[in-house]
Amino acid sequence: MNLKIALLAGDGIGPEVIAQAVKVSDAIATKFNHTIEWKPALIGAIAIDETGVPYPDETHEICLNTDAILFGAIGHPKYDNDPSAKVRPEQGLLKMRKELGLFANVRPTFTFPSLIDKSPLKRERIEGTDLVFLRELTGGIYFGEKGRRDGGETAYDNCVYTRHEVKRLAKKGFELAMNRSKKLCCVDKANVLETSRLWRETVQSMEKDYPEVEVSYEFVDAVAMRLVQWPSSYDVLITENLFGDILTDEASVISGSMGLMPSASLGEKTSLFEPIHGSYPQATGKNIANPLATILSAAMLFEDAFGLKDEATAIRAIVNKSLAEGIVTEDLSEGEQAYGTSEVGDWLAKNI
Repeated sequence: MNLKIALLAGDGIGPEVIAQAVKVSDAIATKFNHTIEWKPALIGAIAIDETGVPYPDETHEICLNTDAILFGAIGHPKYDNDPSAKVRPEQGLLKMRKELGLFANVRPTFTFPSLIDKSPLKRERIEGTDLVFLRELTGGIYFGEKGRRDGGETAYDNCVYTRHEVKRLAKKGFELAMNRSKKLCCVDKANVLETSRLWRETVQSMEKDYPEVEVSYEFVDAVAMRLVQWPSSYDVLITENLFGDILTDEASVISGSMGLMPSASLGEKTSLFEPIHGSYPQATGKNIANPLATILSAAMLFEDAFGLKDEATAIRAIVNKSLAEGIVTEDLSEGEQAYGTSEVGDWLAKNI
């Protein structure tokens, strides 16, 4: 099969971890007789530096004309530390999601047998955890009207949702639940927020279409608590943009490192696959960043974008082998020998 993939490395450690995912993907392509055509494109701070905008038109065209997108990370301290900056890297990410219709962020959280005791949570609390968040990506407070008034002394951000936006995300959640344990949790704040009441009534109206799915409704603060108390009680969770942003980062530490969790953003025109971590500028160029989340995102890409399950399984198996044998970066080495970002990538590609 010929696979055409847009490659958006981005900022910070993005190019370093993306390079390792490319190595592993190319090794998989060789093993399974595929051809990958990589299409590099700019996004984020590097795009601002070179073009003046964080998501150039050329990048958008490349994304539209490829089969899937492999994405690194965006963000740079010179923008993070300047609240008055008119153009910011994150604007590129939001624009890309909106223009490509990437409305459903799929964020799995699971444990690795060889790392279960490296989690900040006790073994007995996290064993058996295998859950998936579906976070709505193109609505809510991030995209609502925002601004200042009263001479800049008052700021506002409006949270707006349409029933259509809720329904299309919930449909993905119900479908995912049907392929897993038939359990779905709608996370909201319906005791306070009108948008959450819309979420809850929309999901309730869809229950009749999926009678086999057991649906629960929980407030976001309760879910935040239960995620560290009893994460294995959850299977598929759906929620709005801001709540999902916060809860998925909380869930990510269950596995022991944010450098381990992959994600996908599913849309109307294409799908994007990325690690959940940020650009980690402090580690840029030091060859210490954990590339495994990006490599596991490539596994999701093979399976979800192209239906290549054997290829995805091969990547996950070799990642588990590297963890079991201690071929890991310093965030997971705990005083033992640590390998560089590129060394981990080389080892994985060679062993594939």
